[in-house]
Parts: sequence; C-alpha cells; structure tokens
Amino acid sequence: MIKHQDQISLNGTPVFTVISLETPLQEALHLPSDACYLYIEKGSGQRLAKAGNILAKAGTVILSTCGLTVGKMISEQPKGIMDSIIVHLNRPLLQQIFEDDKPTLWEELRTPISQYVVQTAANELVNFYFEGIGRLFENKAAISDTILKIKLKEIVLLLLQTDNAESIRQIIKSLFSERTFTFKELVDAHILSAASIENLAQLTNYSLSTFKRKFKEIYDTSPGKYVLEKRLEKVAESLRISDDAISHIGYDLGFESPEHLSRAFKKKYGSSPSSYRLSFTVK
Repeated sequence: MIKHQDQISLNGTPVFTVISLETPLQEALHLPSDACYLYIEKGSGQRLAKAGNILAKAGTVILSTCGLTVGKMISEQPKGIMDSIIVHLNRPLLQQIFEDDKPTLWEELRTPISQYVVQTAANELVNFYFEGIGRLFENKAAISDTILKIKLKEIVLLLLQTDNAESIRQIIKSLFSERTFTFKELVDAHILSAASIENLAQLTNYSLSTFKRKFKEIYDTSPGKYVLEKRLEKVAESLRISDDAISHIGYDLGFESPEHLSRAFKKKYGSSPSSYRLSFTVK
C-alpha cells in the first residue's frame, strides 16, 4: 500500500519524489525511466532484488540507470515498510543544467557500465543532502527553478567524487557520455550480470535472432554455452579467493539452485564446488 507519494518537477520533468509505503503493493509503482538515486530513510531490511544484496535498509542509497527497474524492485519486494526520497537523473535535463558542458571531475567512459544497480551506505554528505531535499517538500512555496538546478548539480558532483565506488561514478559518467561501444565490448561487460540471453540482446540493440548469429560469428560458440563457461570460471575464482557460502556464490551468478551449480561445475572441473575449494585451502 502506498501511504504517501509526492513529487517536485522542473520544467515538467520530475526531479524529486518522496514516497512512503507498506509492501507487498497491490499496484505497480511507476517511476520515470531515467536514472535515479534513491535514499532509504526507513526500511525493515527486506530484500529488494532476487539476486545480490539490495535491501530496504535505512541509511543506504541505491543508484540505478533505470527508474523502471527500481520501481519494479520496490513493487515486488516482500512484506515490509520503506520510506524513501528519490532523485531522478534525467539526462537531457542534466545536460541542459550543465549548459552542455561536462561536470567537474567527469571523464569519458573507458568501458561499458557493468553494474546497473548499486547500493551503498550513505555518507555524511549524502545524509545532509537528502535532509535538504526533505525540507523542500515541507516548504514548496520557497522552491524556485534555480534552487532545483543547484540541487541537481550538487548531487551529480557529489557522486562523481564518491570514494571507493567506481560503479557509482560509471553510472554518473554515462549520463554525459558520448562514446559508443562495440558488440564485443558490451557483451564482455555484461556477460555475468545480464539476467538472460534476451537481456544481452537488448543491451546490444539487436533482435534475439540477429544477436545469436552475430555472437556465433565473433565467439565461435552459442551465447548459452559461453555464458555458462564464464559464470563457472567466476564461481571457481570466488571459491579460491573468498569464504562466501557456495549457495550465495551460485545464486549471485545466475544458477537456479545449488544442485544446478554442482552439476555444471563438476562437468567442467571434475569435482564438486566444495571439494574444489578444499583443494585450495588444505595444503
């Protein structure tokens, strides 16, 4: 149930949304498709994404390249509560605000974005920023276009100087990027994160049939076999260097169950994931 929802716009384009809800929702939460930055003021810790560790946890922020993705995550979450403030990062509006110039600290993307949704703990500056946005909703009569432009500029510059979070900077850089990437660059960047072959095809702007044909020409194998091969290689790497639970490693890399992972892993490496890990820890 959506208990409260309000929005502030600039030139007809949504820039801030405040929302309070209890889940599960009976209706879908519709957010603009623009990139967005969501600050969780209150949450009961429920999981927002089936894969990964995106949680409705107070004091954290979620940056995504697509508001539709965030809206779906929120709509489909299990029972819980969540109060949040969302900044909508509309690319044309941001480019207009920066007067078609690039923000300070911005640099062109060298590789495609590989992570479309990122969650981190909010630092002190981010907390102060969203406290200020909350006050805007309490004092709408004092809002001007100039203030909204300044606040949007502020969050872009703040995120570009975020320490130890290159995935966040990559998303912000993409809002001003002019570079295009090759088919192979896009596939290699998303081979582990894409939810499906269909998703990979969409990322490269090809139909599924054309994608499969082009993939075969470049990689000399089918997309399904290649994806499985790369995911198993990543599982093996994780088993060697981390203590994460094998089931968590498998789920994060797209395996439907521990049994599914075990069968595929044993076929490639000749041993179970647990035996493989043990061989690197017992010398």
